Amino acid sequence: MQPLRLFFENCCRTFRDAALTLVYPPSCTGCGGATADAHALCPACWTRLTLIEQPYCSRLGTPFSVDLGVGPLISPRAIAEPPAFERARAVAVYDEVARRMVHRLKYEDRLDLAAVMARMMETAGTELVTEADCVVPVPLHRLRLWRRRFNQAALLAKAIAGHKGRSYDPGCLERVKATRSQVGLSRPARAANLQGAFRVPEAAKARLQGRRVLLVDDVSTTGATANAAARALLRGGAKAVDVLTFAVVAAENS
Repeated sequence: MQPLRLFFENCCRTFRDAALTLVYPPSCTGCGGATADAHALCPACWTRLTLIEQPYCSRLGTPFSVDLGVGPLISPRAIAEPPAFERARAVAVYDEVARRMVHRLKYEDRLDLAAVMARMMETAGTELVTEADCVVPVPLHRLRLWRRRFNQAALLAKAIAGHKGRSYDPGCLERVKATRSQVGLSRPARAANLQGAFRVPEAAKARLQGRRVLLVDDVSTTGATANAAARALLRGGAKAVDVLTFAVVAAENS
């Protein structure tokens, strides 16, 4: 029976992949142009994607423009304003290509891109994923979730947890305040806007106790969202919180 079941599973997988190819012909995840392989970047987009590599701030994950060659470094911003989370990592700087990839997932209903973006995030945050006890997405308020129909952070978090055999627990954190858009707000205004926005439900506190949480989102701009969510998780009983995003705005360290 086992070989027969495997045969049918392979057939179903082949049919699914063929159907996806008909709906979404192979295209560049950055610009949408035609490519030979599905979910690949074309050469032009690949060369313009600013991947984050050493040296970067060991706390915020933002890159330095100069390699001082003195081991792990902490940025002036992380020293002046220590984050609530322990470590943050991201795949790329939020530039033209990374922005386009996020927007295609978030606003163009290209949910199929979540899997490839999650794979890239796993590579960028290998240590964080390996040490995590559970993976939690940054939640949307129920009204925004109703309008958008899906939470892109949840798609990324679920894929990462599934690939790496980690517990996926979106119920550990909820957004209870319908905050205004963060676009255009200063760093202090962003922090004030998010005050009291997150909480850990009473029913989730027992399973959160003493766990290292990997908090997942698509983009980190100033870190205000990650800080607010991390504080709520720590108040709820988490031992520590790390943050993994696809992209980060990294002007502070340049």
